[in-house]
Amino acid sequence: MIKPHVHIPLNKIEEYLSFLKKHRINLEIYFSSHSLDTIKDSDIARLKERLDYNPSLTIHAPFMDLSPGAVDSKVRAVTIERFFHTFMIAETLKTEVIVFHSGYEKWKYALRIDTWLEGSLITWKQLLPRAAETGIKIAIENIFEDEPTNLRLLMQEIGSENFGICFDTGHFNLFSRIPLKEWLSQLKPYIIELHLHDNNREADAHKPIGEGTFDFDTLFSMLKDNDLLYTIEAHNAEDAAKSIEMLNSFLNKLN
Repeated sequence: MIKPHVHIPLNKIEEYLSFLKKHRINLEIYFSSHSLDTIKDSDIARLKERLDYNPSLTIHAPFMDLSPGAVDSKVRAVTIERFFHTFMIAETLKTEVIVFHSGYEKWKYALRIDTWLEGSLITWKQLLPRAAETGIKIAIENIFEDEPTNLRLLMQEIGSENFGICFDTGHFNLFSRIPLKEWLSQLKPYIIELHLHDNNREADAHKPIGEGTFDFDTLFSMLKDNDLLYTIEAHNAEDAAKSIEMLNSFLNKLN
C-alpha cells in the first residue's frame, strides 16, 4: 500500500495533528510568505518535536506575488530570497523535495516563452547548487499552463537530476487545451511528483481522486515506470482519506 504525502499549510498542522499521528501521514507542508516572515528556529525545532512519528516530509514553497521568471530584476531577487529561505527550512526538516510554482502565464508574458525562460534560468541556476549540496530536489508545478512547452524547455535547459516536474492533475484539468497524453509524452522523463486532486473543469475544487473528470487511468498507466512521489491535495481529512484509498485502488490495478 502506497503511503502518499498529504498537502497541509503550516498553520493547520496543530488542528489536524491527532489525525496525522493516528494515520502516520506523510506531509507536504506549505510555507506561505507570511510563515517565512514570522517563523523562528525554535518554531522549526518545535515542529520537528510535534511530528514525532517521523513522517516523510516535502515542502511547498510560497508563491503569491513571486515570479521566478520575472523580467524585473528586483522582483526576481525577492523571489530568490524567499526560495533560499525555504531551502534553509527544508534542510532543517530533512525534506526530500521542494515544490515551486512555475510562474508562467502566457498573457502576462505576451506569449513569449523565451522571455519567461530567460528569467527562470537566472533564478533556478542560483538554486541548483543548493539542491545538489543538500540532495533536496526542486519540482516545478504546472499552474496556468494550457500546454507543456514552457516546462519542457525549462527542463531541457536545466538538465539536472535534482530538477524535475510536479504534475498537478487539477490544474491540468482546469486549464489545459491539449490532451493529457500529449502532456505526458513531453514531460514524462521529468515528472518526479504528482499533485493529486480532481475537479469538473469549472473551478480548482480540490475534489477527491475520482470525483471529477480527470483521467487518472491514463495518468497512472503512462507513468507506471516513473519513480514518483505522490501528494494528495485535499481540503479536509475526509477527502484526503478518500483520495488515499482511490490512489491505492488505481495503483493496484496496474500490478
